[in-house]
Amino acid sequence: MLEISEIFNASAVLKDVARKTAIIPAPKLCPGLDLYLKAENLQLTGSFKLRGAYYKISQLSDEEKKRGVIACSAGNHAQGVALGATHNGIKALICLPAGAPISKVEATKGYGAEVCLVPGVYDDAYAKAMELQQEHGYTFVHPFDDPKVIAGQGTIGLEILEQMPDVQAVVVPIGGGGLIAGVAFAIKTLRPDVKVFGVQSSGAASMATSLKEGKVCHLNDVSTIADGIAVKEPGINTFEICNQLVDEVVTVNDDEIAAAILALLEKQKLVAEGAGAVSVAAAMFGKLPIDGLKTVCLVSGGNIDVSTLSRVITRGLNKSGRNFSFIIDLADKPGQLSGVCSVVGQNGGNIISVTHERINTSTAINGCTIRLELETRDMTHIEEIRQALKEANFNVLN
Repeated sequence: MLEISEIFNASAVLKDVARKTAIIPAPKLCPGLDLYLKAENLQLTGSFKLRGAYYKISQLSDEEKKRGVIACSAGNHAQGVALGATHNGIKALICLPAGAPISKVEATKGYGAEVCLVPGVYDDAYAKAMELQQEHGYTFVHPFDDPKVIAGQGTIGLEILEQMPDVQAVVVPIGGGGLIAGVAFAIKTLRPDVKVFGVQSSGAASMATSLKEGKVCHLNDVSTIADGIAVKEPGINTFEICNQLVDEVVTVNDDEIAAAILALLEKQKLVAEGAGAVSVAAAMFGKLPIDGLKTVCLVSGGNIDVSTLSRVITRGLNKSGRNFSFIIDLADKPGQLSGVCSVVGQNGGNIISVTHERINTSTAINGCTIRLELETRDMTHIEEIRQALKEANFNVLN
């Protein structure tokens, strides 16, 4: 259903619409790996989704355009469809999960589309979009399982080969599979020696499960901070392409995703949403056989809600050993807290907060418990402080 000529045509159509995003060296993210980032989080609308959505809309017939378009999305496809429809003078209605980040909902409206919020996740929004499409005759723009949408996403593969001819591996996030299907098709057609790896959230591993089972599988539920890839079932077309062309698909958990978002912020000055950071998480936590390979991680989007970002940063700090809470059992007498603080300070820890509890049935009558929240350097630093507290005869409970 897909030809490489279609991807080249999409590249020509998108030339004056989509940015040719940079490939950025990332030596500090994973010391020892030859790692680079394809920064689609800096794309117009903040996501790669613009490419497929715009190209699909540009190829509609006059009759299809006249009927208006409808789409369903976790948020990023919505913005691409809204922008593409507005540029082409077409009415657009987008069904979004009611829990989609507010920033994505408002951005979609800002690009000129009408929004319908649907209780549930992406798949529920899809069902509602199908219902409205049948009722009103809209033209449906699928977020991933459409050859022209896949072709639009495949232009990223062309760009990677053009920008880095000696690339040896490409790591791509997977939700429904449109992005990796397009990228894998373009790269494997032109450079079959290049490895293409996919990454999903372990809480929404529909493609990984389907590939393992050898057929398209439907998950009963999904749960992940990577809302952009929280898809219960991959596409039929995307599954077939992945089954044929993708070398391996791995998963990362929410803590690993949070740590990757934090690392991208601190070390690369890049804001990535959960879906965009899974590729980096897989590299950071050794999920892929990329040692010695010149590797590009595709950071697919940066549309993360600010409140979510705050929680993710806290989670990422904990995961990487930058924050830690010690619980210490003390004798309730003068000087004990001062002694603890002295040990922590001498060993380079920075105390953020202290919680002191006297009334606790698990402690001695003349005892108390304190919780110290610290800023630390890493896991090794945490162990150094723990050992120093024990050597000073403090009873560390965790």
